[in-house]
Formats: sequence, structure tokens, C-alpha cells
Amino acid sequence: MTISEIDVPMALEGLDAMPRRSWGIPDARLEESLAAVGRAPVDAAARDEAFARAVWSVLVEPGDATAGALIRHRGAAEALRMLLDRAPASALVAAADGEIAGRAASEALARWMPRLRADDVLRALDGAARCSAQLLMPGDALWPEALDDLGDSAPIVLWVRGDPTALRRPGIAVVGARAATGYGEHVAMELSAGLVGRGAAVVSGGAYGIDGMAHRAALASGGTTVAVLAGGIDRFYPAGHEALLQRIVQSGAVVAEAPCGSAPTKWRFLQRNRIIAALARATIVVEAGRRSGALNTAHHAMDLGREVGAVPGPVTSAASAGCHRLLREHPAVCVTGAADAMALAFGADGVLPEDHEASAPPRPMPGDDGGSEPPREDPVVTRVADALRPQRRQTVDELARAVGESAANVRGALGILELEGRATGDDLDRWRRPRAPRRTRRSADESAAATGPARQEEADPSGVTGAE
Repeated sequence: MTISEIDVPMALEGLDAMPRRSWGIPDARLEESLAAVGRAPVDAAARDEAFARAVWSVLVEPGDATAGALIRHRGAAEALRMLLDRAPASALVAAADGEIAGRAASEALARWMPRLRADDVLRALDGAARCSAQLLMPGDALWPEALDDLGDSAPIVLWVRGDPTALRRPGIAVVGARAATGYGEHVAMELSAGLVGRGAAVVSGGAYGIDGMAHRAALASGGTTVAVLAGGIDRFYPAGHEALLQRIVQSGAVVAEAPCGSAPTKWRFLQRNRIIAALARATIVVEAGRRSGALNTAHHAMDLGREVGAVPGPVTSAASAGCHRLLREHPAVCVTGAADAMALAFGADGVLPEDHEASAPPRPMPGDDGGSEPPREDPVVTRVADALRPQRRQTVDELARAVGESAANVRGALGILELEGRATGDDLDRWRRPRAPRRTRRSADESAAATGPARQEEADPSGVTGAE
């Protein structure tokens, strides 16, 4: 049995003669894997920190503030050693100087430990090497400092394909619905072309609809664009945008915080949106229905103290209902073109700061909640619903590892989902998603006629409704 086939803690226990800093993995193998993602270690400390952050990116789901607080206080390497040494929850509380509550520490250990396996980490590093990705860490010269505004929920690492300097360019996020109308696509392209023509980078999520049009217009105009993905960057999603994302790699950057091999889920899409908002000086929502994930990006931007703009649409269009709601109920600014967006992001004159590298987005004022709305559903419930499969039953332990939560929390979420008819279990305590009822052609046609084309974004066959 090779080292990559057994748990990291077991490897350490059986290799007392090997230096502990080797993490139970041969030094040559470890350093080769790190060098392949641009982290050729200059010394043992640098090697340990880079490897530990790669491990943490596998252990936690995006936005895990408990992990962020522990790493901030003790560093990634020391925090990881605490897990390997089976430190109790009380040790984590003490290590974070009391900033982590005892219950939060216990729940964190329950969701982290099932994922602590060496083969998963090495597989993520190897996958990144195969697609020529780089591992970017806080403190690096190319790390986008704007992400630090996310606090303990900031990414532990970023996996980047393309030019990482694109992440530090002054950018504006252009987001919107996947089921975009011709009007929305036209505005998105005109807006993006105008932004890159004025020197700004366009940041978006690589999705169908508004996102894709924004990226295409930026590329066609010879500008810089950044696509932030919800899953691993070794397999582009959506698959229909693989050629587009490959073009972005050539002149901009495709980035994700989830390690290679990670599948995009609704939870990861929603967490991905906070990175889009943080990277940009302002977020412009071009077109969005009432349930569009673009509104989630706008709320993240408000939470961070970033500017938010919305493009008005026809008052009769359901595809613009979300934009109109932003303008009516939140501190969003009406944007009708690139000049408006530039003025919103960079001041009345709409000119980029002379020192692009030194420029940073404005910090949120204390007590300013940006008018954000509370989440509609418990995040654990969302993640468990994502992990359920209609064809294959899974045990509670399998689901716990898939979503990065404790078995107790997963069981509670399954109870909620079962009551809502979104999960079904059997006598062996195995669970699956109920199969959708078959509809006749006539009922499908009647449903389509009732909803209309502008409501198509709410019928998401991928299971990530409202995530993009």
C-alpha cells in the first residue's frame, strides 16, 4: 500500500523515524507536487505552509470562517498539525484565543476529519499540475488583496489558470441571469466592451447568458476578463463554455477556490459569488429575475461596502424584475452604460487610478449591512440537497463527507428535506433524492405556456437553481 492510499494521520503514526514535517509523504514526492503548481519550496517552512494550505482547501467548504480564524491565529501548517494530532475542540478554542466557540470547534472537527486523507490532497495537486494551474496563497505578491475584505471567510488558497496578474487589475463585475433576453445580452456586450476600452477588467462567473456575453465582449475588444468558477478548474463548467474559458485562460484568468476534482454545487455557486463581488470595485447586474443568483452577488457586494449598479429593463419583463427590485429596495444605482459603471466604481470622472496595483476597493463602514437579506435556507440543508442523487442511495456518512459536515448535522438536514419531500430514506438508512414525476407532453406544454420564456431561469435541470 502506498502512502497516497492511506490516511495522513495513520501515515504519521507509522513513520516515527521520518521527520515530522514531511507530513508522512516522501519529501521528493511532496516537493515535486508543489513545484508543479508554482510552489517550488525555498525552505521547509515554505513547503509546509504551501502543502498545509492545499490540504485545507480540500478539507473545508468555501467560506468556512472557523477554519479561517484558526489559520489566522496559528498559520495553516500548525493548524493542520493540530488536526493530525487529534487535538480536542478545547485546543482549537485556545489556539484561536477564544474567537472560536466550543460548539463551533466541535462541529468543525466533525466535518473536517472525514476528509483528512492524503490521496485526496495529492490528487488535487496532480490535477492542478495537469491543467497547468498555479496555487496562489495570501501573502504572495500576486494575491488579490481585495479578497482580504472577506475576513475569516476569505479563500484559503486560489487555484488559477492563466495570468494571475489579471486578479489585481481594477475590475468591475458584470453579472446576470442565464436565461437572458436579447436585450440583456446586447446590454451586457456593450457594457463590457466599453469597460475594457476604458482599461477596466471584467469579472464574471463564466455561466450561460449574461456572464458568457460579458466575457465574450471583453475578449473581442482585446481586454482582460476573469472568470470565477464554483468547481475545480481542471474541468470547466458549464461544459458548453469550455472553448470560451480556454480563451479566457489565454488572455486573462480562470480562478476557483475549490480544489481540482471538486464538482460545482449550488452551495459552491453561492459562495463563488462572494469572490466575484470582492474582486470587483463595483458589481453591475444587467438582467436578473426575482430568484436569480446575480442578486446574491449584489448582496455580497453590499456586505463588503462595494458599489452596486443595476440596468433597468422593460417594466413588463420578468427577466428584469430583480434589477428593478435592487433599484427600488436597496442602495443600487441605475446604470445605462459603461460611463455610468466607471463613475460608480472609480469616482465621478470614471478614470482608473494611476497606480493600479495600489488601488483597493473601499472598505465597508462599521455597522453598514448594505441592505443584505438573510439566506432563505440553512446552508447545511442546501448542501445536503445538492449531494443527494436520484439514482443512487447514500448513507449518512457518505453524505457527511461529500458536503463537509458532521453526520449529526447531515441527519438533521435530511429530516427537514424529508418533510419537504426532497429526500427519501429506506430501512437501511440510505437516502436519495425523489425522482421527478413524469409529465405528459400536454402538461409540459401547458406549464411552459404558463411560465413564459422569462421564467426559464427558475427551471434549472442541473439542480443549482438560482446559483448562477
